[in-house]
Amino acid sequence: MLTLEELKADRKLVNKIDWHMTQEKAIEMYLEWGTGWIRGHDFVSTMGQESIYFVLYDWLKPPRVTLIRRTTAGADEIAEVEVPENLFIKAWREDGDRPGVGVHPLNKELKEWVCKAIDGPPLDNAMQRAA
Repeated sequence: MLTLEELKADRKLVNKIDWHMTQEKAIEMYLEWGTGWIRGHDFVSTMGQESIYFVLYDWLKPPRVTLIRRTTAGADEIAEVEVPENLFIKAWREDGDRPGVGVHPLNKELKEWVCKAIDGPPLDNAMQRAA
């Protein structure tokens, strides 16, 4: 698992982060073959494709977000970034606390904080590039 400093140093990886990707969308794209056709081109078409994105696990202490690499073979946790507790809780609450669901997307405020922490490009630029 990469540390914050190691992640910041890996510019190629930082530039691959898909700020639009969520856990639900990744599972649909990579694990539920055949459901993507109704969404046009928004599905995995080759075995070599991958998505790099952050998730928030609501059980982690201290609060942190986890960078995931998802492929058709599965998912790997590749980095963790500690985040301010107030931003962690706000993102978690915005997504909702549902029984059996402990994985949440980052809200805009938390994305902005993480992007700055990893010395990523301005979030608006990164979000446009990922779209």
